Amino acid sequence: MPGMTDPQTASTQAAGIQPTDVFIDFLCPYAWRGVELAAALRAEGEAFTLRHFSLVQGNHADNAGQATPVWWLTDQPAHEGSEYQRGSLAAFLAAQAAARQGEDAAWNFTLALFRARHEHGQPLNADTIQAAAAQAALDPERLAADLSDDAGLRAALRRDLQDAAEIGVFGTPTFVLPTGEAAYYRFENLTRDPAQARAWWDLYVTVLRDGAGVATIKRARNRPARRA
Repeated sequence: MPGMTDPQTASTQAAGIQPTDVFIDFLCPYAWRGVELAAALRAEGEAFTLRHFSLVQGNHADNAGQATPVWWLTDQPAHEGSEYQRGSLAAFLAAQAAARQGEDAAWNFTLALFRARHEHGQPLNADTIQAAAAQAALDPERLAADLSDDAGLRAALRRDLQDAAEIGVFGTPTFVLPTGEAAYYRFENLTRDPAQARAWWDLYVTVLRDGAGVATIKRARNRPARRA
C-alpha cells in the first residue's frame, strides 16, 4: 500500500537513488525480457525495484469490469486453482521470501527463475523454484524459515497487487518511472548487452515522456517484430 516501503526500495532510497518500479509476473515471457534489460542497466548503476502483478488475477472473470479487483490471488489456497494460479502464487511468495535476504538476492532469484521457466522451458513448480533459489545462492535455512511466514509473505504480495491496481497495471512488464509515468512495454527481443539495453530503455523513456502522448504502438499482424 502507498506509504509502505519494501526492502529493495529502502536500500536504493538510502543510497539517494530513486528507482523505477517494474511490475512482473513469472508466467510472462515479456516480463522476463524486461527484467533481463533492467538487470543489464542495473549493473551499470540504474535503479530498479522488482514489484509483482498477477496476470491470473488481472484476467480473472470475477474482476472483469471492476475498478478494483474483487478476486485476489493472495486470498486463494496454495493448492487450489489452475496450474498457472498455483505456480504463480508459489513463485510470488518465494520471490517475497528471497527479497528478505536483500536486493541482490531478490534479483538473482528472479533472474534464475525467469530463465528456468522461459529460457529452459521448466515448469513453474516447487522443484523449479527450489532450483532457482539454489542457483541464486540463497541461504536455504533462512529461505525455509521465511517461506513458513505465509501470512507475512501474502501481505507483502498484496501490497504489490494493490499498488498495481491503483496504478492501473494490466500487463507485464509495466515500468513506473520515478517521475510517475507508467506504461506496459512488450519486449519481442531479448538483450543482456548493457549498450543495447541502454538504447532500448532510452527509446522507451523518450516515447513515454514525449508530448505527443503516444499510448499504443501495435505492429500489424503480418509484420511481426524482427526477432534476435
